[in-house]
Amino acid sequence: MDYFLFTYPNCPSCQELKEFLDKTELEVEEYNLVAKKSKMKIREFLSCIKRDSTGAIKIPSLIAQESGKVEVVLNNRQEMEDWLKSKA
Repeated sequence: MDYFLFTYPNCPSCQELKEFLDKTELEVEEYNLVAKKSKMKIREFLSCIKRDSTGAIKIPSLIAQESGKVEVVLNNRQEMEDWLKSKA
């Protein structure tokens, strides 16, 4: 499975999720949305990324993809923990 993490600098929620992911064995590609390359990459997932009530993209966004199909989109540490427990 491929994991893509979209973050912003100085984002406490992003940092919390990254610290949690560092304790797992998952190989995650991080994309800081300040960089042009990252903005181009997130476009691949705009149809499945969650948005808040104003229409803004929820960050952090962790996307798990299997064989080109998005399996799950997670936006915080708790969602990630719950999802990993459900996979065990």
